[in-house]
Amino acid sequence: MRLIVDNLDRFGEGMWVTIQLALISYAVAFAIGLLVASFRVSPIPPLRAAGATYVESVRNTPLLVLLILAFFGLPKLGLVWSPFATAVVMLSLYTGAFMAETMRAGINTVAAGQADAARAIGLTFPQALALVVLPQALRSVVPPLGNLFIALTKNTSLAYVISVVELTGTADRLSTETAQALAAFGGAFVGYLILTLPSGLLFGALERRVAVKR
Repeated sequence: MRLIVDNLDRFGEGMWVTIQLALISYAVAFAIGLLVASFRVSPIPPLRAAGATYVESVRNTPLLVLLILAFFGLPKLGLVWSPFATAVVMLSLYTGAFMAETMRAGINTVAAGQADAARAIGLTFPQALALVVLPQALRSVVPPLGNLFIALTKNTSLAYVISVVELTGTADRLSTETAQALAAFGGAFVGYLILTLPSGLLFGALERRVAVKR
């Protein structure tokens, strides 16, 4: 406990980096998810194939492998990014695949008659999707979207392997410096609880607010 109290500032800095990673990556992943989910339900076969290939490739590859491949492989291609930027990109791409499938499931819950009615009044597929289908679909998948945010927040812990000093990275450094691994990672445990528990409550409140009355 003494180690945690004496290093509250360092844990705070680590939590702030974790928060930035989670929020930026979630926003980008949400945009990726919308785009790929649109591809997955598109009437154009090449777009459906591209969406399916992306989702299946990313979902079946461990995030740690993607992070290491990007960190050590991209510079060889002339793309030199900071560890933070690399973590954001890989977290976004990884979470985006799961986001796309969640949104596709939401789209499938919308009655087919809704899309038919949209086409009947002259809306194109993108217009029908954006104006009619997606607003209803997203309301039905708030809980899994919340779960993805919590999972993403925890997945940011892997960023420490590419030198991002977030919450887990802070705990690892303190453990090395003080040889008090239990206290150091106990502090990280508390930090993640502080970040994830309110997130669950927030998405729960959002779910009740936008719940579809049936």
